[in-house]
Amino acid sequence: MLKSLLSVLALGVAVGAGFAADGPIAEISNGLVRAKVHLPDGRTGFYRGTRFDWAGVVSDLEYSGHNYYPRWFDRVDATIRDFVYEGASIAASPCTAVTGPAEEFRTPLGYDEAKPGGTFVKIGVGVLRKKDAAAYDSFHLYEVVDGGRWSVRKTGSAVEFVQELSDAGSGYGYLYKKTVALTKGQSQMVLSHSLKNTGKVAIRSTVYNHNFLYLDRRPPGPDFVIRFPFEIRGAEVPPMAEVRGKQVGYTKILSGEDRVQMAVSGFGAEAKDYDIRIENKAAGAGVRITGDRPLSRIFLWSIRAPLSVEPFVNVEIQPGGEFSWKIVYDYYTLPTDRR
Repeated sequence: MLKSLLSVLALGVAVGAGFAADGPIAEISNGLVRAKVHLPDGRTGFYRGTRFDWAGVVSDLEYSGHNYYPRWFDRVDATIRDFVYEGASIAASPCTAVTGPAEEFRTPLGYDEAKPGGTFVKIGVGVLRKKDAAAYDSFHLYEVVDGGRWSVRKTGSAVEFVQELSDAGSGYGYLYKKTVALTKGQSQMVLSHSLKNTGKVAIRSTVYNHNFLYLDRRPPGPDFVIRFPFEIRGAEVPPMAEVRGKQVGYTKILSGEDRVQMAVSGFGAEAKDYDIRIENKAAGAGVRITGDRPLSRIFLWSIRAPLSVEPFVNVEIQPGGEFSWKIVYDYYTLPTDRR
């Protein structure tokens, strides 16, 4: 069914605790997997920050009795830069308050060239206003000058997003398509993307997926293991983590304000190394994440709530050119550890 074009309005400065209400959503299912897919809306959307792509924010994906992407924060506060601990609760900023596989085009387009008060482009968000001469800050909530033209089409097991945007001031323009689809007969979700450069300037950025995995609300700890297809080399291993050949594990359950973050190195120049497995032996569940483009970086970020393995891919598109990429999520179960 074709939904009407969504009106994406300028983002206001005042953002209250109700900012993370569900807003418009599409619920999809293939009989094995079901998920909520949040739709872009500048007034009532679940995510209205200027950091992550507004298309295809996923939450509460359920498979075989497991919830992979429940909400990991308790409230949203515009006075917070990233997130803060409040006893047993976590408060997040509008730019961080997102769930599930959440993608960000890390490098904004035209920011350095824009003068204070001028405009620049954040793919998947829109044309933003540069506030001052300070360096770009992905945690800052920028004014949305033009959210572009969004269209959304939903079927029972998929949602397709299209964003068309042009910024005469910077010369950037694009046609961005993204589909979130559950594969028929499989416990699998596929994110398919294409980005066409319709502007006058080359698009150069890096896109990564934050992958806010919060499996059954279990904090990262020794029951989790992260597997890669390559030997991990040269990594600076932080406290509470350990590297074992091709694996990263935890030496304790993260609690309080514990944080484990590290760059993961050792991958090669081929897409076959974009192959990540995250398993929890106590829950008896896991997910495999594969991509069809070579990696440029992998980063692990984890706190007492989500465990995020972030794969990065470089994007360079000349005017008139197009770039496509795909990420596949396979959800599975395994024998539980009944110690």
